[in-house]
Amino acid sequence: MEKGWECRVAIIGGGISGLVATKQLRKFNPVLFEATEGIGGVWRNCSFSSTRLQTPRTDYEFSDYPWKDRTDVSFPTYTEILDYLHDYATHFDLWKNIMLNTKVVEIRFTGDKEKAGFTELWGDNGRALADRPIWEVGVITAGSDEVKWYKFGFVVMCIGKYGDVPNMPSFPQGKGPEVFNGKVMHTLDYCKLDKEDTQKLMKGKKVVVVGYKKSGIDLATECAETNQGPDGQPCTMVIRTLHWTVPSYSIWGLPFFLFYATRSSQFLHERPNQGLMRSLLCHLLTPMRKAVSKFIESYLSWKLPLVKYGLKPDHPFEEDYASCQMAILPENFFAEADNGRILFKKSSKFYFYEQGLILEDNTKLEADIVFLTTGYDGKKKLRSVLPEPFKGLIENNSGLMPLYRGTIHPLIPHMAFVGYIESVSNLHTSELRCKWLARLLEERFRLPTVEAMFEQVTEETEIMKRTTRFYKRHCISTFSIDHSDDICKEMGWRTWRKRNWFMELFSPYNNQDYKEGKDD
Repeated sequence: MEKGWECRVAIIGGGISGLVATKQLRKFNPVLFEATEGIGGVWRNCSFSSTRLQTPRTDYEFSDYPWKDRTDVSFPTYTEILDYLHDYATHFDLWKNIMLNTKVVEIRFTGDKEKAGFTELWGDNGRALADRPIWEVGVITAGSDEVKWYKFGFVVMCIGKYGDVPNMPSFPQGKGPEVFNGKVMHTLDYCKLDKEDTQKLMKGKKVVVVGYKKSGIDLATECAETNQGPDGQPCTMVIRTLHWTVPSYSIWGLPFFLFYATRSSQFLHERPNQGLMRSLLCHLLTPMRKAVSKFIESYLSWKLPLVKYGLKPDHPFEEDYASCQMAILPENFFAEADNGRILFKKSSKFYFYEQGLILEDNTKLEADIVFLTTGYDGKKKLRSVLPEPFKGLIENNSGLMPLYRGTIHPLIPHMAFVGYIESVSNLHTSELRCKWLARLLEERFRLPTVEAMFEQVTEETEIMKRTTRFYKRHCISTFSIDHSDDICKEMGWRTWRKRNWFMELFSPYNNQDYKEGKDD
């Protein structure tokens, strides 16, 4: 073993979650294993040249390391975010804990397998950090095939839901990419190209982009910008499921946070364990909640040419917000469509033929290149390294990871998962849970029983199912403040974090509200 028992915690993945976990768990001298040659996760490995942050700058910052210029209202580029993360790691001297070019290929559980996951309390009698090595982590370093093994008493999985493993659609025999004479690329492949290579790839080509989420919209915009001029070809987007898109964080002149990100606005939405009276009140406020959604939909329908292009979704806006599906549009997206450089085709199914794609109405789209912006399979990544029986426990019957406080799987002892639930700001979601995790390992509090944790997870799952048809993204955006309240209670922190009741009710919550030492 390369590391002694003084390094008791392993952190796998050097993205946002891995970095903040390393910082919060510093007293345990953690080791962070990162497979690539640099930190940053999806920002480093899955970004386009045009990729920008989806939220305002101040909603995406560490509580103890704010942006240098917080007055800048622009959305940071992915290179700005990478610089910010590097500065964060340097400021808190995290590099000594980081092992780059070190890929985890297997994890072994050496604890009591007969008891693991089937005890009343999670972990060794309810203790989070094992007092002996129970996990073995096998890694290979760049340029070597030799597997080196390290022992730990706790493992934090931060390899994330995005990147590395593409989610590829399945096709009937003879109707998949193998029959296509052109080039098929997933978003993951496109991200590896620099701007000059992408322009060479798309210039003058018939390009089809499958998908209508953020990556598909950005890619289509880049394609349209590349194909300006007399020799340019339009880019066609094949849209399987429509979602609401937002041009900016302003609705009829009002800041967007007023509608969903304040304590008063989230009072309109169902939350876990809310009690009979709260449930009744929430039911009575249903018309107001629907009115908020309609208000936003009216603005988007007025501001954007959704009807003109057949892009107005049939479902309410609140369903997209509740499932973290809302995408911020590039400024020139619809301008490119108006100029004929972006075309739209709606089809829930598609197949390949020699010259391109066949849609469900038998329309044929000729193509030189087909881009699949069909997402990633983060659960498959986890299964590739977790041992039995744990890899079979990753999903529950609803297709979600059953994570208590978005962090602990009740049946996988001495392991945490950070970065697997979503909210308005995933950085904030990860950092607060890492603070909670640090206190759990320090034994400042203990977890409830395995049964009680499952009851909490089931309650959250049922709320997501009732709120949105897209619940499988495990998004807590409509009850994120309540989720944070529960975490604060377990840590012994105040739940109301603002200076006065007016700000508490009507101002948005961000990471600065959860800064350590704030009257706690």
